[in-house]
Amino acid sequence: MSPISRSTPARLTILGAAKLPRLVLLGLSLAYITAGLFMRDPWKTDDAVGLATMLTALREGGVAWLLPQVGNLAHAQEGPLTTWVGAISIWLFGPLVGDITAGRLPNLLWFGITAASVWYGTYLLGRRAEAQPLALPFGGEPEPRDYGRMLADAALLLLLATVGILQRIHETSVVPPIMACGALAFYSLARMLDRPLTGSVTLVLALAGSFLTRGWIGALPVMMSAVLAFHPRSMLWPRARWLPAVALLTALLILAWWIPATQASEYWIRNWKAWNTTSFTWPLLGMSVRTLRDLPWYLWPAWPLALVAIWRWRSWLYSPHIWLAMMQALCAALLLFFLEEPNETEYVMLAVPCAALAAFSLPTLRRGVVNTLDWFAVMCFSLTVCTAWLGWVALHFGWPTKIARNIARQTAGYEPAISWTAVLLALVVTAAWVLLVVWRVHARPAALWRGTVLSASGLAATWILLVLLWQPAVDYARSYRTASGELAAALKTHVRPGECVRGLGVGAGQRASFLIFDNLTFPYDARCTIVLQQTTNSSLRDGTAAYSDEKVQELWRGGRRADRHEVFRLLRLPPSQ
Repeated sequence: MSPISRSTPARLTILGAAKLPRLVLLGLSLAYITAGLFMRDPWKTDDAVGLATMLTALREGGVAWLLPQVGNLAHAQEGPLTTWVGAISIWLFGPLVGDITAGRLPNLLWFGITAASVWYGTYLLGRRAEAQPLALPFGGEPEPRDYGRMLADAALLLLLATVGILQRIHETSVVPPIMACGALAFYSLARMLDRPLTGSVTLVLALAGSFLTRGWIGALPVMMSAVLAFHPRSMLWPRARWLPAVALLTALLILAWWIPATQASEYWIRNWKAWNTTSFTWPLLGMSVRTLRDLPWYLWPAWPLALVAIWRWRSWLYSPHIWLAMMQALCAALLLFFLEEPNETEYVMLAVPCAALAAFSLPTLRRGVVNTLDWFAVMCFSLTVCTAWLGWVALHFGWPTKIARNIARQTAGYEPAISWTAVLLALVVTAAWVLLVVWRVHARPAALWRGTVLSASGLAATWILLVLLWQPAVDYARSYRTASGELAAALKTHVRPGECVRGLGVGAGQRASFLIFDNLTFPYDARCTIVLQQTTNSSLRDGTAAYSDEKVQELWRGGRRADRHEVFRLLRLPPSQ
């Protein structure tokens, strides 16, 4: 029995595959990625460290281009690809838009690769005969091209609706490029079905890119899923003869970096190997439970639909539209249980395959189920939109009182000022969301992508509102710009010619932030008699912080004003210490 003769679970009419206007898809994607990408300071450690390695490569040159560093300290984790692309962007555009903005421009490239790969990969698979909906007795089913386009639109929209990737995709970290490499691998395998040469070339770039971005942690799930895609029962099996060439070219690209890297710094390579090997472990119950707890919200709303797709298409598991994405999701999921501390950086590898699988579940769902998902999106994101406004009202007007007190505690010392331009734009975004809901209620569209548009637009609207209404307060609470400026002034005042400053307990994110804002670096040189110490107020009170009970001269004390715990001290030690 040929695979095409089996009964397909997909049911769809021409109306269900109605074309989504390209301007809507492109506009939504552009608004999604640009909002919150620019005109803000680094908020999280990964965000700051990634940008710091780019700036170090550009300022220091030499080995810092080959081996990522934060100032004069080796950042022997992950890989150099993020640093390379970001440093080149800062070199080209930094004089025009500033270093921080220029360092974030590559996120547009990574997002573009991700979006295009998801869309075209799903489109190529969706127009194949195995994925087509049931032919109706009197016609009326969509053309393969229209059906594939509808599925591709839905896959991209479901990716945009994935809750967990929203903030991380706007960071100057390894998350955007590693997701782009995974998406490119998905497209490459789909492309190899009809154009094996093109697919092989892009697959080489995806495999090598994943290694150069995140080392073995990033490369293993992509490489393993690429091999499993060529299962003897898979329709890619006839293309397996291309695999040796793909493996050889991938190895050559990796070695082109690895060989000079090993010669440049044995210390960096040794620590990089240690980071890669110690990151893996046998499954631990506590970590496994935490992972299973976190994944459902991170991959919402794609993961339940992805499981539905696997179940509904269970008789077609080896068909490319299920097998390729399923192998990517399976390998990425299994890796999580063999990592010492899996986190969002690894979870992101599941976003693309889950979105692609979820799209293929839509034609198998009954109309009532689809309508239920639509209304869930309407209610959920209407609530989040209202919550964003409620928090803004509490911040500026002190009502509701309880919410206002909580916000004030998190932003101690912040003096809110209303930006009427931001408020006007926020009102426009809110009105657009209301109009979309009204369109869903009154037009009652039959297009199957309607629910995915609601989910993606609702999440994007919430994110844009948070950026417009909350970004100044979040910058105040999370940024080290002010603390770095105060520290730089203190160093200029107190450090004498010939003296050096070493760091004590200074975290990676803090070191990176001081380098970004004021080009400050702090070595681990014990001969330095001036120390920048990072500690907590409670440790100082109970005397457990270093130098708490010794006669040292405190030159400066500071930190983020909104942080009640973290504190930095600039100390001058006696020469004997």
